[in-house]
Amino acid sequence: MEDILRSLGFLCLGSRMKRIGEQLQADTQRVLDRLDMRIQSSQYPLLAALDRLGPLPVGELAQALGVAQPGVTRIVALLADLDLVEVNPSEDDQRRRIVSLSRNGRWLVDKAKRDIWPSIENAVADLCADLSGPLLGQLAAIEDRLAATPLHRRAENARGAAS
Repeated sequence: MEDILRSLGFLCLGSRMKRIGEQLQADTQRVLDRLDMRIQSSQYPLLAALDRLGPLPVGELAQALGVAQPGVTRIVALLADLDLVEVNPSEDDQRRRIVSLSRNGRWLVDKAKRDIWPSIENAVADLCADLSGPLLGQLAAIEDRLAATPLHRRAENARGAAS
């Protein structure tokens, strides 16, 4: 069967990248399931952000992850229910909620950094090892270019140039 997304090239690049991302997350989840980890692979970036950046308001956490605030709010609630994060009002503004790793969250992140994340990172690096060109640099360039001129503007510009 023909792979339509692949055959349509740049037209479906976003769909292909999403498909690759979903496959990588599903495979990562299989690793986590085998190790009897308690959370979903999609929740680890939030824990990693708190580990790297320290306690953050929900809005800044969403910004650091590059995702919508409602999604972060949902993940924070799930992780709080699992006692992996704590959510407390800000000292200077009671309306702002500050998210931090709980003791259990710190333990989980330390275990992941030691026992899980290196093997997953090495597996992805191995997957990409013999590809030509610096993949991570290319992805960063695509992200930067999209931030500078979003795809919808590029499409409008191309349409205008073709007229």
